[in-house]
Amino acid sequence: MGQPLSRRQFAVATAATFASIGIIKAPAKAAEFQYKMAHNLPVNHPLHVRNVQCWNAVKKESGGRLEVQVFPSNILGGDTQVLSQLRLGGVQFFTLSGGILTSLVPVAAIQGVGFAFKNSKTTFAAMDGDVGKIVQKETATKGLIAFDKIWENGFRQITSSTHPITKVEDLENFKIRTPPGRLWIDLFKTLGASPTPINLAEAYTALQTKVVDGQENPFAVIETTKFYEVQKYLSITNHMWDGYWLLGNADAFNALPPDIQAIVRRNTTKYALMEREDVALLNASLADKLERRGMKVNKADTSGFYKRLQPFYTKWKGEFGDVAWSALEKYSGKLG
Repeated sequence: MGQPLSRRQFAVATAATFASIGIIKAPAKAAEFQYKMAHNLPVNHPLHVRNVQCWNAVKKESGGRLEVQVFPSNILGGDTQVLSQLRLGGVQFFTLSGGILTSLVPVAAIQGVGFAFKNSKTTFAAMDGDVGKIVQKETATKGLIAFDKIWENGFRQITSSTHPITKVEDLENFKIRTPPGRLWIDLFKTLGASPTPINLAEAYTALQTKVVDGQENPFAVIETTKFYEVQKYLSITNHMWDGYWLLGNADAFNALPPDIQAIVRRNTTKYALMEREDVALLNASLADKLERRGMKVNKADTSGFYKRLQPFYTKWKGEFGDVAWSALEKYSGKLG
């Protein structure tokens, strides 16, 4: 496994990707297979940096037979739109949170059950193990491939322009942006908030114009999307974990010769593991950095959150089914 990128290395890598607008330049001779890969994060996020490196490596190792252009920041459309493009074959690869993939693969949202995971080690044991395998199996029935290693997004925190979230009561009627996923919406409704689903590409404007008062995301997303410019408070809640499945259109992937398929699988695993380390490194230091940028940081008392979520656990156990819920509790411990 490679070494995590230092901040200086990130700056260099980011400058390089900005210079090319994050897209691998076409070679003089056209590749045998020309595919597209999309994601919703800025070019300075580790997921983008490592994807550019990943697909460059695939291009090199395949002798130029497979060229994959990387489109960041929802350039090709919002998450729900690109998921449709992926299924139709207009896009061949796409990273998507399980909480949004749930619109097609209901069990995929299980990664985001509130307070299910205590740390990254337990999370990845689950997602690389029984929980992830259940999601991958169901994804395969929809004509998509969920590759072996889920990419890190991280534990999610709440930001606000109006007041800090110190306890669950502070969420009462709080207008919060969430991704367009049922589990997110239900979680925050259960906690007493007023969730509004908005794609990430539109979230900054929604916060700036006060369509919503706050949002929730991991530290690295708060930093790279510059939410600190339109949010005053950062409340550390770790209320749920989030990761991105690298999805492939099954027909497009199966059209590749076996040796190129092996190159893709090897490199997507390699760079996903690198990206996990990068994000962990960033998240470990970003609370202090965001405070220096002017945000007021507090650690919330989440004991009341957990108590409020008892009906949420009952409902979602029924939604996911006993097999998937038992797989989750194998790693999380008893929920509810």
